[in-house]
Amino acid sequence: MAQTTVEGVEGVLAKVGEHLGHSEWVEITQEQVNQFAEATHDHQWIHVDVERAERESPFGGPIAHGYLTLSLVSALAGQIIEATGFRMGVNYGAEKIRFMSPVPVGARIRASATLDEAKQFEGGVQMNLGITMEIEGQPKPAMVASILFRRYL
Repeated sequence: MAQTTVEGVEGVLAKVGEHLGHSEWVEITQEQVNQFAEATHDHQWIHVDVERAERESPFGGPIAHGYLTLSLVSALAGQIIEATGFRMGVNYGAEKIRFMSPVPVGARIRASATLDEAKQFEGGVQMNLGITMEIEGQPKPAMVASILFRRYL
């Protein structure tokens, strides 16, 4: 169940500027990283070659792809906010994405979200969520992003 539920366009607009909550912690596994590498054809050794990454990487072992971290936003945002009264929703894009810290395999991450902006358009509303992907026990986030979602009436 989402931490924040809003009803319709008016409910979304009423939450602008508010922190909406946090997702559950999610562990990043080597299997997940390998599957992402297969899906995206990004087999860089810092992600998939455990022995070499432990030996040669400045990170001390394999790390998740930055885009793997980004790809979790939709699922984790769904744990944070539920917008009811809409027929459907889509990911609309991103205004800004920065990968601030590597995510070591075995680390746990979670999303934190703020509704930075909402704009009504004919047939729905566009939400701009400020997303921070935190790494458990680390002071610096894995990622900060401004992600756009659209909900249609």
